[in-house]
This record gives sequence, structure tokens and C-alpha cells, in this order.
Amino acid sequence: MDVLLRSIDRISGGAGAIAGWLIVPIIFATAYEVFSRYVLHAPTIWAFEVGYMAMGANFMIGIAYTLREKSHIRIDAIYAHLFSRRTQAVISLLGYAVLLLPAAFLLSDALWTYAYKAFKTMESSGQSAWNPLIWPFRMVFFSGFALLLLQGIAETIRAIRFLAGRDPNWSAD
Repeated sequence: MDVLLRSIDRISGGAGAIAGWLIVPIIFATAYEVFSRYVLHAPTIWAFEVGYMAMGANFMIGIAYTLREKSHIRIDAIYAHLFSRRTQAVISLLGYAVLLLPAAFLLSDALWTYAYKAFKTMESSGQSAWNPLIWPFRMVFFSGFALLLLQGIAETIRAIRFLAGRDPNWSAD
């Protein structure tokens, strides 16, 4: 079980590194667009789409890493200060089992269908004259939620192990 959990954490960590590096094209596309628009008076046809696609990919690929690092927003003033670790584990387990896992599964399934349809029809963005194919962008959305589902399974297993007395190092933060 430890090997599985470490593997999922490693995958989420790799995805987080990729998400971090996606900031670079966002910065370059934005800087080039600002320079081109205001200095050269010749706005680009592609910078907007590169920007929103890279930012969307950054966000979606980073969500599993954010869960692994326990950095998603929660009301820590109540959760961390008023509840015991056992109660925190129960709350986390319920949140994962009732909200996160079903939502991540349903969204992964729907986003796979959405991306596959765009691939089959070779759908393009329709946002600019550049008009890139949209299926890679949609595949990133599917991948982000699939990674979130995997990391959610790992976090659920950790909470169950803690509640069963098998993982005394579990922490909600």
C-alpha cells in the first residue's frame, strides 16, 4: 500500500512541476503581447489563446499537487484549532468520499468524452485567426481531474489508515 501511495504522490508531484513550468509560456506570451500591442501597435492573433490555454493547463494540472500538499482552501480556524486529529480525519474522509471522489470521477468521465469528441471532429477554438485544435486543451482538463481522482484516492486511504490506527503520522495540514 505504501508503494501505491508513494507512486500516486510522485505522479502528483511531477504534475505539479509541469504546472509550475507552464508559468513560463504564460509570462512570455503576455509580455510579447503587451510589447507588440503597445510598442509596435501590432497586436498578435495568438497570445490570448496561448495565455488562456496555458493558464487553464496550469490550474488543472496543479490541482492534484495542491491536494497532495494540503493547500486547498478550508476553514482552518475551525478545522485545525477546534478538532482533534481523529475528528479531522473523519471530516476529511467524509469530504473525500462524499464530495471529492464522486465529483472527480464524474468530471473525469465527462471531460474524457468532451476531449474525445473534439479529437474525433478536429474541433478548433474559434477564438482567433490562429484557431488551434482544442482537443489537447480538453485532454489536459481530463488529465487534471483524473490526477485529482488518483490523489483523492490516496488521501482517502491515508485517512482510513489513520482512523484504523495504522498511520500515526497522518496530518490534515
